[in-house]
Amino acid sequence: MRGVVMYAAGDVRVEEREDPKIIEPTDAIIRVTASCICGSDLWPYRGIEAVDHQVMGHEYVGVVEEIGAEVKTVKVGDFVVGSFVISDNTCEICQAGYQSKCVHGAFVSATVGTQSEKARIPLADGTLVATPAQPDPELIPSLLAASDVLGTGWFGAVAAEAGPGKTVAVVGDGAVGLMAVLAAKQLGAERIIAMSRRPERQELARFYGATDIVEERGDEGVAKIKDLTNGLGAHSVIEAVGTQESLMQAIRSTRPGGHLGFVGVTHGVELSGLELFFAEIHLHGGPAPVRRFLPDLIQLIWDRKIDPGKVFDLTLPLEEAAEGYKAMDERRAVKVLLTV
Repeated sequence: MRGVVMYAAGDVRVEEREDPKIIEPTDAIIRVTASCICGSDLWPYRGIEAVDHQVMGHEYVGVVEEIGAEVKTVKVGDFVVGSFVISDNTCEICQAGYQSKCVHGAFVSATVGTQSEKARIPLADGTLVATPAQPDPELIPSLLAASDVLGTGWFGAVAAEAGPGKTVAVVGDGAVGLMAVLAAKQLGAERIIAMSRRPERQELARFYGATDIVEERGDEGVAKIKDLTNGLGAHSVIEAVGTQESLMQAIRSTRPGGHLGFVGVTHGVELSGLELFFAEIHLHGGPAPVRRFLPDLIQLIWDRKIDPGKVFDLTLPLEEAAEGYKAMDERRAVKVLLTV
């Protein structure tokens, strides 16, 4: 089969990889219908994370081709959406709603690589969710978004306790930040402030429910949030970038007693214990337990109540994955969908 391999920073190739086979009785083999490039894939691409001949991809939808003897919840022929973290969905941590920290868990990006024609999904019962039927083609981008960015943005909004009567600020205008705007709207937030400098992303943010746009960053961005909230800060802040500047901007934009949901993968971030102590805010975040939300998100998409698929602004065939990485690295694309 064909699949994406990152040889080194900036060196992405599509090459022949071994076809996956059932290894454990809890495995499923899927033929990937669509995959995509994640913002987190850019960390190794830019040389910020070490990489050496790494199979790539952790977001995926497709059709089940084969199942192990112990798989019960999906069957051959089902169209499925999978989480970016493998989970059994039965351990104590999973049952508490944190499948991304399953005691038997693993990251799809490190072990499977779904920017490929096929994939072996371990613990299929706890990782995959079947759609009600075969989806219409126009639903596939939205279902793919549910695999990571929608679920991650949703977790950020839940962690920030976005809801009725709340002012929500979203730091980051990439795919996850835009999905956090969508989630905050769906959760009933009264006011949603998107922090974005790019006109095309501002337009998407407004489509998903943003009521205000703040272009300033850093201390100026914090001051603008305070200006919009009577000097208090937002009730709920979602951090979707992962840099020192973005996380400090998010912390300082949160009002005392407020909630910060942080879902950007952090790199080089150091927090002042004293500043955190006196901020007097709630922090909750980490890798999103997408599997917790998948059934509800799939149904919202199926019923056409949300359209997260608009976050994909460039579609390329798998063979042109290298161009997709380049486009996202150069910020010519918010998120790239790869057709298989």
